Amino acid sequence: MTGTAAIAAFAVIAFQASSPIRHAFYEMFLHLHIALAVLTVVFLWMHLDGKNQQSYLLAAIVTWAFVRFRRLFSFMRSSVGRQGTEALVEVLPGDAVRVSVSLARKVSVRPGSHMYLYIPSVGLWTSHPYSVVWSDTELPHRRNSFDSHDIEKHPLPSIDPDPDGRQTLSAVIRRRTGFTDALYRKALKLGAVDGNKMALNAFVETGYGLSQPVLFSCGTVLLFAGGVGITHQIPYVRALVQGYANATAAACRVVLVWVTQSPEHLEWIRPWMTQILAMEKRREVLMVKVFITRPPNAKEVHSPSETVQMFPGRPDVWALIRSEAEAGVGCLGVSVCGPGELSDEVRRCVRRLGVRRNVEFVEESFGW
Repeated sequence: MTGTAAIAAFAVIAFQASSPIRHAFYEMFLHLHIALAVLTVVFLWMHLDGKNQQSYLLAAIVTWAFVRFRRLFSFMRSSVGRQGTEALVEVLPGDAVRVSVSLARKVSVRPGSHMYLYIPSVGLWTSHPYSVVWSDTELPHRRNSFDSHDIEKHPLPSIDPDPDGRQTLSAVIRRRTGFTDALYRKALKLGAVDGNKMALNAFVETGYGLSQPVLFSCGTVLLFAGGVGITHQIPYVRALVQGYANATAAACRVVLVWVTQSPEHLEWIRPWMTQILAMEKRREVLMVKVFITRPPNAKEVHSPSETVQMFPGRPDVWALIRSEAEAGVGCLGVSVCGPGELSDEVRRCVRRLGVRRNVEFVEESFGW
């Protein structure tokens, strides 16, 4: 009976952990997954009582406990301190919110980092991962390492500076279902619109995410973003422009291509892009191309400058990649973060280049 119960729990886990079920019912998946995992371990322990195979299960339990302890350590380091943590939430156009979390202690944040966010008044004990789009003490990327002393030499401002001088981590959260919908509705109800912000108690886990040092070794870097995937690319743009100004990155040309549905989505990143566009030597290295796929009026889409261009419709991905491959300097680095359709198209175009050019391809996807 105990063996049958463990197998049944395993079977349900396998079914409900599939991508369509997980994405459609994330909150239910999370709670049910934890409950089933506990039941599986309990019944399997009983089933293996007195048998040598019980030691394998014990090894699995110890491994699980180590992972939980690692997450608890990250949680305590970032969220527990004299001042605690607080999240400022602001409703943005296009069914999104901007969240800036003031940390209890300063942490190391690099391009590609993400954090697990807890807001008990909205999601109880559940956590959700989001890309860290901006940090006031983000470490500049060197080719294979980071130098913390550069923070003092080249301080980077925060979009939501904490009055007590604490480090802030910011994210843009697109409204979907479950936690994101509840957060959006609560912020809207409490009037966190038109520049007003709602303060909530929050906790975070940091130290997650894999930075891509290969992009800092390429002479030309082409960054594609689709929708809210722009939150992954903004830190790379910031670090590459700073690396060019400080001569700590090989990139001498950086092109950001953002494909989004509406012009109002520009508000998601406007404060951060304003700071990036004001960085030293930015005009020498950075080109921004924004493609609006569903503009209210295509004739109203205008380019504000030669280095920041806007277009109606979808981009010709192959033309963009081929152009940069032919005119660029050094190795070409191509990164994409966005919907599967965009990622597939960029990947196909990179493969079309074949052996004609040295290309590094990096794909980032939101798998939750």
